[in-house]
Amino acid sequence: MPSGVNAPEQLTPGEQAALDEGIDPGVYRRRWTTLLVLCLALSATMLANTSLGVALPFLAVDLGASMSEQQWFNNAYALVFAGLLFTTSAIADRYGRKAMLQAGMVLFGIVSAYVWLFVGSSAELIVARGLLGLGAAMIMPVTLSILTSVFPSSERTKAVSLWAAVSGGGTALGPVLAGLLLEVASWHSVFVINIPVVVVGVLAAIRYVPAHHGRRDETLGGIDLGGAVLSTAGITLVVYALIEAQHVGWTAPRTLLMVALGLVLVAAFVLWERRAKNPMLDVSLFTNPRFSASAVALTLVFFAMVGVFFALSQTLILVFGYSPLNASMSMLPMTVVMVAIAPLVPRLVARFGPRNTISTGLVLSAAGMAVLSTLTADSGYWHLLGGLSLTALGMCVAMAPATDQLMASVPRERAGMGSATNDVTREVGASLGVAVLGSVVGSAYAGQLADAVAGLPAEVREIVTGSLAGGVQVATQLGQAGQALLTEVTTAWMDGLQVAHWVGAGLILLAALIAWTWLPRKQAEDQG
Repeated sequence: MPSGVNAPEQLTPGEQAALDEGIDPGVYRRRWTTLLVLCLALSATMLANTSLGVALPFLAVDLGASMSEQQWFNNAYALVFAGLLFTTSAIADRYGRKAMLQAGMVLFGIVSAYVWLFVGSSAELIVARGLLGLGAAMIMPVTLSILTSVFPSSERTKAVSLWAAVSGGGTALGPVLAGLLLEVASWHSVFVINIPVVVVGVLAAIRYVPAHHGRRDETLGGIDLGGAVLSTAGITLVVYALIEAQHVGWTAPRTLLMVALGLVLVAAFVLWERRAKNPMLDVSLFTNPRFSASAVALTLVFFAMVGVFFALSQTLILVFGYSPLNASMSMLPMTVVMVAIAPLVPRLVARFGPRNTISTGLVLSAAGMAVLSTLTADSGYWHLLGGLSLTALGMCVAMAPATDQLMASVPRERAGMGSATNDVTREVGASLGVAVLGSVVGSAYAGQLADAVAGLPAEVREIVTGSLAGGVQVATQLGQAGQALLTEVTTAWMDGLQVAHWVGAGLILLAALIAWTWLPRKQAEDQG
């Protein structure tokens, strides 16, 4: 029994249940305040990742960024994040999750301030985004592993639902705050959002995040440098090849060779982990259908969602003509839907079971994607709102219980590994989504414009077909003569976006099928 507890009879039933699961009663009593601090830290990573989308049109013009460079603004963050998640989680499990959380927030704040004050080129921003990815890799998985360690299993679904709601809410709130800042300042200002959040989070964590979280197996969570190198190199090669495929060709020898080499490195990572003394990823977990189905479903959903929404802010500003503030406010209802639905999700799971709840949520998200696929350059806001709201509703219903299913499959003392796996599924899916669906949009856009730009100088053709921002900029500079080109540019972009939405809808339906086939039907099975 932990020191400071005099006798079991002095504990409340909730405290005794927590103690039975290895949670100190004092930690248990502060669990909701701890969750608040964790959500604050999580919101910093979400704000940083989504606020950039609103600024992309301005970045593209100010930095002269191509479509590929714009993708790397996102993928530099996602790739470093995904590649280092298992390493940072292993270090945190072994040496202290609280220290890792605070160090990550400090790094996040310093890099954000540097971008705000000094960055002036695409290369600098890509490097800075990679460093922010490192900070996020230190923060995000630790928030979930600490949550799992301070809440008993009876309250875990509710806590994870609130954690997921903050994740989703931050996704929509980031663009709103960025839009407000872009009304009065340059794109550099969107990085200011992170700084006060980080300062408050670091100070609050000192008091309210416990340094220890109950039982911990000191033989687990060693630093696996070989696994870190193999996983990072493999994922980076595959995603880089897919990003560049739109320029060199999907079946070009360079693309095929890099994808093949990347997959070989990923396979080597799996083999390495099977033999490693302290693996970053216990690959035997994937023999558990609940774990593997949740991981695959989360990967596919984030592949579709992030890949499609990567282009949404550009569409609203450059095609629909919204101001940055109006563009970001138009996505705010997603936050409202998620916050309203999140408290109801545990009851839905208790009544209908994980399988039915998650599958239904995924189908709703796919339906929302299908609605968004019918958007044209002349569509009104209600058309957009319907698709976004339906997609947000489905995500909120599905994501928290899917995360809970994955975490419930992992022993509490290895929560860092489970949390890292959860975040890797999201980030690998997100980075692949930006790469593949971004390339789908870019390829369709450039291909459809081939005839329209045939009479332009080669240099101008490259600018127009390289990005939506470039196409709009050239058409605007041509004045009246550019109206026809502007129509061609917006039509080509929307056609490419429609294809990406349909691909996204199909992938989410595949995730729903996987969830329906492999996840438990009853909540009782989850607890067993």
